[in-house]
Amino acid sequence: MDIEAFVNTTSRAWAIPILANLHAGVAARQAPLLVATGASRTAFAQSMEHLITIGLMERNPGYGHPLRPEFRLTPLGVTAAAIANRIQRVTPDEDQDLLRRSWTLPVLTALHRPTHFNDIRRNLRTITDRALSQSLKAMEVRNWVERTVDQAARPPRSLYHAVNTGGLISRVAAAEISFS
Repeated sequence: MDIEAFVNTTSRAWAIPILANLHAGVAARQAPLLVATGASRTAFAQSMEHLITIGLMERNPGYGHPLRPEFRLTPLGVTAAAIANRIQRVTPDEDQDLLRRSWTLPVLTALHRPTHFNDIRRNLRTITDRALSQSLKAMEVRNWVERTVDQAARPPRSLYHAVNTGGLISRVAAAEISFS
């Protein structure tokens, strides 16, 4: 999976939890997935529609009721679900809200080694300065990212490094996601 597809996948809050739960064996129907993820019906429906639109899931033809459809992962979705499951497994329950934010996972993927702000922005072409700054600050508060100032550089520049849970997630994601 490339970084742009990953950014697109993570742009809906419940996409990663849905994929991770499907990989873990939760039935591919609305009710079991709602219970497993804890998503609201509206947010869940938006995330499912998004996953279908980007080609990671599809309605399972011939199964389910029109009001209670069944879904299945596409071949690309199977790969994405495996990645989502690995990420979900290394993330404590109390940090799942940070994991559901749009830019958390792409930024952590870019932080597989200590990186400057502009280098992260260059790797994540569609991120704005504001979104990147807010994402880094939120992860600093949770101690997922550590910021140091490179005093040797002129002017001094901030250097970001994924640590603790952020470091685990970064290594898992970076092993699977390519920057092209």
